[in-house]
Amino acid sequence: MYSLSDFTDSTKLQHSCMGHGGPLAGEKPGYDLFMIQLLTVCTGNICRSPFAERILQTEIEALRPGLFSIQSAGTESLVGHGMEAESAQLLSYYGGSSKNFTSRQLSETVLSTPDIVLAMTVEHRDAVIKLSPRMLKRSYTLIEFARILKDIRTTKNPDVPTGHSEDRVAQRWAALPALAALHRSSVRPSSTSQDVVDPFRRSPEIHQQMVEEIMPAIEEIVAFERWFGQQR
Repeated sequence: MYSLSDFTDSTKLQHSCMGHGGPLAGEKPGYDLFMIQLLTVCTGNICRSPFAERILQTEIEALRPGLFSIQSAGTESLVGHGMEAESAQLLSYYGGSSKNFTSRQLSETVLSTPDIVLAMTVEHRDAVIKLSPRMLKRSYTLIEFARILKDIRTTKNPDVPTGHSEDRVAQRWAALPALAALHRSSVRPSSTSQDVVDPFRRSPEIHQQMVEEIMPAIEEIVAFERWFGQQR
C-alpha cells in the first residue's frame, strides 16, 4: 500500500490518482487507497465531525477534484446512525449533503489510514493520540490546524511545495505534517477556545454556533490549498 509520502514520484502519482481498476491487496475499507486522507473526529459522530467532513469534502473537491477523501468517526459513536437532524439541515443549507452518512466508532484500524486527523476538541485530539501514539504529529484540533495553515500561508513558507498538479498537491500534503509541527510551536495561542461547541440535543443557537466555529476553519484549509496551488 502506498502512503502519501510515496507521492514524490510523478509515475507513482499518475498511477495512483488516475485510478487503479479496483481495490488492491491490503486496501483499507472506507477510503480510496490513493487519495490524500483526512479524518474529522468528535464524540457521537452525528453532529460536528460529519458536518466538518461533508463541508470540507464539498469545498476541497471543488478545488481539487478526486484528490482528497474526508471521513469522520466518533470517540463514543452512535454507531450506524445518520446525522442528527438539525446538523443535517444546516449542512444542507451550507451546500453539503448528509446522504448515505453512517456514524462509526474511532478505532486503531480507522486511524491506520488518515494522513491528518482534525479533532473537534482538545479532548478528542488527546483521545486520538492515546489510541494511536504514532498520530502525535498528525493530529490537531480543527481550529488549531486552521490557525497553523494560516500562519504557513501568510508567512509564505518557502518549504511548502507549490503548484496545482496532482503530484505537487500530493507532495504538499506529504510535507505538511512536519511543517505544521514546526509552526505549531511558533503560532501564538489564541485567546479563543480550540474547541468546537457540542450542539447535541441543544438549542438552534448552539447549532449555529457550531457552524460559526467550523466554517472559518474549513475556509482557511481551502485557502491554504488554493494559495499554494496558485504559486509557481
